[in-house]
Amino acid sequence: MGALLDLVQLRTFVAIAECGGFGRAASALRTSQPTVSQHVRSLERVIGRPLVERTGRATRFTAAGEVLLVEARRLLAAHDEAMGRLGAERVSSLTVGAIEHAAAHALPDLLTALLSALPGYDVVFRLDRSTILAEETRRGTLDLALILGAVANAGGREVGSLPLRWLAAPGWCPPPRGRPLPLVAFQEPCGLRGQAVRTLEGLGWNVRIATEATNLDGILTAARARLGIALLPTAYGVPPGLEELYQFPQQGTVGLRLLGRQGLNPAIEASAAETLRKFFASVTRSPTRVAELPVADVCRHDHLPIGHSN
Repeated sequence: MGALLDLVQLRTFVAIAECGGFGRAASALRTSQPTVSQHVRSLERVIGRPLVERTGRATRFTAAGEVLLVEARRLLAAHDEAMGRLGAERVSSLTVGAIEHAAAHALPDLLTALLSALPGYDVVFRLDRSTILAEETRRGTLDLALILGAVANAGGREVGSLPLRWLAAPGWCPPPRGRPLPLVAFQEPCGLRGQAVRTLEGLGWNVRIATEATNLDGILTAARARLGIALLPTAYGVPPGLEELYQFPQQGTVGLRLLGRQGLNPAIEASAAETLRKFFASVTRSPTRVAELPVADVCRHDHLPIGHSN
């Protein structure tokens, strides 16, 4: 018997085409790039011809690779259909991205809700920033991604919104006149950071980024340490150890969008979207507002007026 094609290697080969490269295929398959390369070399030995070639930094299929890609998809489809008829369907995996500050301390409930919307799938979650998750979904290395609607040209489906809140440690007061206002924010690129800076500068403040962070825990820790104020979307009200600042202009809400990669089964995306709509509708309850006192009533030093431009 001659050499045989390996189904695992064929799945890797198809992933290279769908994800746009070896590294992205490795990420989607949750394996290493050397393993992806090894699978391709094994297929090349079976076929007896090169299947991929490099053009500068890019990789493309050869003519033989294009032919194998068509046949690989046919073989895998036939295999999966046969397994289904035999009652032994392969467990499909899904990689789902989410921004942790979409739900703040409600994140465990959010992930549980998403799992319930995707029964029968081996789901792996990835927590990251909106811009990164959106790009990974466009590349095909993520199946689904929940991101902030503040990302330019985000696309996808709107699944909810969260109130934006100015947050600081209890008893925080603005600095005296002439001193910069400290802001705690995510590293660039970040749409909410720009919105916060524009709003505060419009009120006459000189804004200083006192702390930059790449994750939500860093933002919350810095704010609790009185290093500055933060503008964040939150669910379940105000995070513990912080207070909402009502002296600053309200910023409304920020939308949440669900993105699906190209080629994803529309039923999967629709099920996840509906679950997320119900989830965010249940958690966006407005907390009881405290009396809104002018800052002058709670801070005794000279300051720029909040809520009014100079």
